[in-house]
Amino acid sequence: MSEHDATDPPGEPEPRDEQRKERVIHTRVPAVLEQELKRLAGALRVPVSNVVRTILEDAVATLDSVGQLAEGELRQAAEKLRQGRGALRRVARPLERVVGYQPLVLARDESCELCGRALRPGDHAFLGIREDAAGPRVILGKECLPFSVSEEKNQ
Repeated sequence: MSEHDATDPPGEPEPRDEQRKERVIHTRVPAVLEQELKRLAGALRVPVSNVVRTILEDAVATLDSVGQLAEGELRQAAEKLRQGRGALRRVARPLERVVGYQPLVLARDESCELCGRALRPGDHAFLGIREDAAGPRVILGKECLPFSVSEEKNQ
């Protein structure tokens, strides 16, 4: 049986009976920290090694929890970016091959193809006219036109 200690590489498997044994790690600490650890151990009436072990275990558990939370937040951010990219792709596609916009007054409930805003009967909207009439219908609210309506009238 080989003897493992804290300096062994972490990837090496340990024999079954040695997995249960505790290891000794030697470390240097500032005198102030040593005194603080001893004071805390004395107040708790436990050995200093127990205080150090508990602190290390809590620190590792906390780092693991923080890492998992950060990983979850990163995954959520990546998902939002993915959804944003999809929305941008959907925005670009509805206007593809549109050659002009016909103003109209709506007779029924619709929604803006780009932003999804509800458009009610009587609202002013615009119908996208495509090169090929077979493409899907595009209805836009005036806020989502690729140009300002007032700019167009002034020209």
